[in-house]
Amino acid sequence: MELKKIMTVFLAAVVGGAASIGLSKAFDKEKNYTFEEKQRAYFASLPASKLSEMPDFVGASALSTPTVVHIKTTINETPQGQGGSSPFDPFGMFGDKSPFGQPQGPQQASGSGVIISDDGYVVTNNHVIDGADKIEVILHDKRSYTAELVGKDANTDIALLKIDEKVLPFIQFGNSDNVRVGEWVLAVGNPFNLTSTVTAGIVSAKGRNIRLLEGDAPIEAFIQTDAAVNPGNSGGALINKQGQLIGINTAIASQTGSYAGYSFAVPIEIVKKVVQDFKDFGEVQRGFLGIQIRDVDQKLADEKSLKDIRGVYIEKVNDNSAAEKAGLKEGDVITKIDNIDVNTTPELQEQVTRHRPGQVLKVEAKRGSESKLFDVILKGKDGKTTTENKLVNPEKTSLKGTEFSGLTRDEKLKLKLTQGVKVSKVGDAFKKVNVPQGFVITHIDKKPVYTVQDVKKSLEEKKEVALLSGINPDGTKGYYAIPLDTK
Repeated sequence: MELKKIMTVFLAAVVGGAASIGLSKAFDKEKNYTFEEKQRAYFASLPASKLSEMPDFVGASALSTPTVVHIKTTINETPQGQGGSSPFDPFGMFGDKSPFGQPQGPQQASGSGVIISDDGYVVTNNHVIDGADKIEVILHDKRSYTAELVGKDANTDIALLKIDEKVLPFIQFGNSDNVRVGEWVLAVGNPFNLTSTVTAGIVSAKGRNIRLLEGDAPIEAFIQTDAAVNPGNSGGALINKQGQLIGINTAIASQTGSYAGYSFAVPIEIVKKVVQDFKDFGEVQRGFLGIQIRDVDQKLADEKSLKDIRGVYIEKVNDNSAAEKAGLKEGDVITKIDNIDVNTTPELQEQVTRHRPGQVLKVEAKRGSESKLFDVILKGKDGKTTTENKLVNPEKTSLKGTEFSGLTRDEKLKLKLTQGVKVSKVGDAFKKVNVPQGFVITHIDKKPVYTVQDVKKSLEEKKEVALLSGINPDGTKGYYAIPLDTK
């Protein structure tokens, strides 16, 4: 037995010594290896099972980067007192100002956006384009377009743009409800004007309220990640490993204005609803329960003798509100909305904000020890259960019969223009002053126009006469005073 022990120790020493000599030689040889060769050798040594467990973002990056655009805005006039800085500026994007805090000429800013359909719809943040006189969208392949603003909403910090182009690469929507804390995500955008930048991180939390938005009734249920996000990422994509859009990057938690560990994105389920409202109504159609609420914590549970520390407590039910009409009362604890658990104020607000006035919300609440189900018909902020269409009305008398279209890139090059809108069909008011079909409007009352929306908005805001200047079909300059008397 003693001899066996001695032999075992001896063999172990021999094997260990040989391994040490081998490692030493390998170490000596390694001095001549390039970094790339070391990498190849390392990955080649790993079993296939280990390789499959490693995150691979190549496919997701390839799918998403062509759909993320660079947005540049121009603000000709800065509101008094802002000193060239946006009041909502989580990424410090609007910092183009003089040392004395006063703006020097037109203000420039940049951010990101995401193409969501092949016909040119682009989603971004409201704070990226808010107050802009011109919005330029630059595609991944460097083509540039002047964008039309379809709609914007400060309460969710979402805006929808439209560019005049077809057959564009666009991103597929994921489902932010299915996003789990700890899963890998990518942030795609244009930080510091570095186009098509991809960074990786994990979902750190969901339903995060950081009290940042400045709307009259802000909705904050952010997806929190630790993917690196910096100035210029605003409006860019937060995607999952499948390359699907799960959020719009909006803000960072930072004392310096640059990345310091955490970033926040608007969940795509909120974005989808807001975007559809812009398309259908021109503005967000938001339903309200009409209650004042707070989270249930240990202190509240003890104070109100609540058995469970979960749900959202109703502190007050507003008079004539949707909640009052449905039978909800002060002291009820809401636990589910449309069969989805809600345990915090942001979670409840996120579910409600996905619905319009007039839609029915199934609310489950505890009253004492009893669980009750309520069918709540949501009301708008005005107390109505109907929606209102705020889209520009082209049939207003001053525009009736007249149609406009954006200029193609070839038309701009031929006319040597960087802006302008073409009169594609001449109607009523335009006929009176002999505006020719094909006339390109470059200015209205000396203010430049870039999109069809600019023209319609300018004409609808005028009360008597609008002065149009531009280029006639024969290439000569043209000036026309359009009567806008709608009587």
